[in-house]
Amino acid sequence: QVQLVESGGGLVQAGGSLRLSCVASGSIFNISRMGWYRQAPGKQREFVAAITRGGLSNYADSVKGRFTISRDNAKNTVYLQMNYRKHEDTAVYYCDLNTPLSTYWGRGIQGTVSS
Repeated sequence: QVQLVESGGGLVQAGGSLRLSCVASGSIFNISRMGWYRQAPGKQREFVAAITRGGLSNYADSVKGRFTISRDNAKNTVYLQMNYRKHEDTAVYYCDLNTPLSTYWGRGIQGTVSS
């Protein structure tokens, strides 16, 4: 069984920064990709960023140049550094982990941008 636990959420002002972390634990083998999705109130869950075990990353157009994803393979941890946050970044952020056979999700963590 695999568990993903997100941390680092909270409230920041527009233009501020926030760093999310996600730690994976349990029976983890052959992690191919870890990433982040988000879901704003009244909207569907959307892709934010992802990174492969080898360090290749990709981003949603809406966050390119503002968000940076990174990972520590030894710690089974993925990070999301969010800079220059906008009101539309307010959402519940979910971590996901992909292996060749399965996809796992964290419970999500709130990230809110205030005026």
